[in-house]
Amino acid sequence: MDGARYNREHKCIDDQIPDELYDPMPLLHFKPTKDYVPNPEEYSCPMYKTGLRAGVLSTTGASTNYVISVEIPCMTDGDTYAPPAHWIRRAAALLCQLND
Repeated sequence: MDGARYNREHKCIDDQIPDELYDPMPLLHFKPTKDYVPNPEEYSCPMYKTGLRAGVLSTTGASTNYVISVEIPCMTDGDTYAPPAHWIRRAAALLCQLND
């Protein structure tokens, strides 16, 4: 994850740890759901193939570098809540491959 980290204790998106650029995500299990409607309280985190986050627009209108959006809860604990707009401004995203 780039621009944020996954808080394993609270199972949600959280601020990065100082001096860590990338945080590994736990394994994701995708469960196909018919007529799925995303929860507006969760962050729709985009997943990209590479850290460039750029690609050529395909015939579908989506970037060839974009994979899928992953819904990640935003609640960190009972007292702290950062809305999805906070993570959009931070450009938090999942990366399948780093640009090293």
